[in-house]
Amino acid sequence: MELQAPVKGIFFDLGWTLLCPASGDWMFSHFARRYFPEEKLAALPQDRLAAVKREATQYLDTHHRLSTVEEEYQQFSQYFLMLAEAFPQLGLGKGDIEKIAGDKVHALDNYYLFPDTLSTLESLRGRYKLGVISDTWPSIVPVLEHFGLSPFFDCATYSYTLGVYKPHPRMYQDALAKMGLPPEQTVFIDDFTGNLRGAREAGIQPVLIQAKPQPDDTEDMVKISRISGLLDVLP
Repeated sequence: MELQAPVKGIFFDLGWTLLCPASGDWMFSHFARRYFPEEKLAALPQDRLAAVKREATQYLDTHHRLSTVEEEYQQFSQYFLMLAEAFPQLGLGKGDIEKIAGDKVHALDNYYLFPDTLSTLESLRGRYKLGVISDTWPSIVPVLEHFGLSPFFDCATYSYTLGVYKPHPRMYQDALAKMGLPPEQTVFIDDFTGNLRGAREAGIQPVLIQAKPQPDDTEDMVKISRISGLLDVLP
């Protein structure tokens, strides 16, 4: 399968595409793991733990439309508080929760760029319009600034501004409106095939990046193993 010319705009997912969590987990940083160590979590009733995590995640999902990092901090404070209250044996108090949530939204070293992220964006800048379509929170803005990514992008669509996640059609509609190109002249790179199906339904050409392979990566679409591979598949 090949991308169809002309391609004039490229949308990027962020997580597992351009950057990733240093701990390997978006919710629990290395700092958070000091308070939620694997050995303690393994000793908890696993069905109950899974249920509480689902409930806490649902809380985030149903309160996802945000404007500020402070609002994000309040959301994650509640998320970690729900876990702490469900399992008092973890021994976490209010001060601990404040530290964990503060680290989640403010610590820039919770992330790192893939080695070829900057060089790839530099190669594409000026040749294409570049944008972002990402499920994320307000704290992503200082993260992108910290890593020097912000200047590369002409537009960005973030889930927290719309209150919905990919593959909701509004995510792609918003991105296309901001980029100002016909969808068939754009490409979207993401690590999750469900998000790419949504992009395809919006008329955007999908590219699956397999930096973190998923069970359904057999979908028939253009595939790359790292972001620099995009340079080889663009028409």
